[in-house]
Amino acid sequence: MTQQTNPRLLLQVKQVSKRYQEGKIDTQVLKGVDLDVYAGEQLAIVGTSGSGKSTLLHIMGTLDEPTQGQVTLQGEDLYQLSPARQAKIRNHDLGFIYQFHHLLPEFTALENVAMPGLIQGRNKKAVEQEAKALLERVGLGHRLDHTPAEMSGGERQRTAIARALINQPKLVLADEPTGNLDAASGESVYELIRELGSQLGTAFVVVTHDPKLAARMDRQLQMKDGQLFGETEQDSASSQVSA
Repeated sequence: MTQQTNPRLLLQVKQVSKRYQEGKIDTQVLKGVDLDVYAGEQLAIVGTSGSGKSTLLHIMGTLDEPTQGQVTLQGEDLYQLSPARQAKIRNHDLGFIYQFHHLLPEFTALENVAMPGLIQGRNKKAVEQEAKALLERVGLGHRLDHTPAEMSGGERQRTAIARALINQPKLVLADEPTGNLDAASGESVYELIRELGSQLGTAFVVVTHDPKLAARMDRQLQMKDGQLFGETEQDSASSQVSA
């Protein structure tokens, strides 16, 4: 049964909390977080290390389970699903980009990008053609047969972006995608996310500690001490000036 009222509402987080218990130490990382993500939007969540932003992203992607609360994707409660159904959603509807690209070192760029499509059971030749087209789109047509060790940090992240998009997901979750890059490469990766998100209609949620890079996204939220706040001061000032 769907719970959506807005047809553009893609993913909804309701009162999500997360606690970790280690011996006598109880740590609450998230404290009743609410978040709506809309189809095609590009959202940045900024915050310092340890603020809870990566934990929230992992819960949105079913990589970690909330202690309390609900996460729905197109009205489907993700944490009421079987592990097999969750895995299928991760493969079909979600894409992931990490700070450390997590490319498979023994495979070429083309093979890395094609992998999620092959896991989906799609035709190998067709998937490889799509992977080649995506790599060309991110400026790596000349790197198809190179392994990660033969590429720069920025090239590896662009390969990871192409891999995240190979199954045409509705939502891509990016965890500090520029955190391991120099400033110029980081800006290039953000511009690529902006460009591809707009062209493909894919929603992006990017967590970062860099507000300047986050300002390139459509919307910014701020994570502080396990809670998510609305517009950052920079956003509010910008909206007042534009008004």
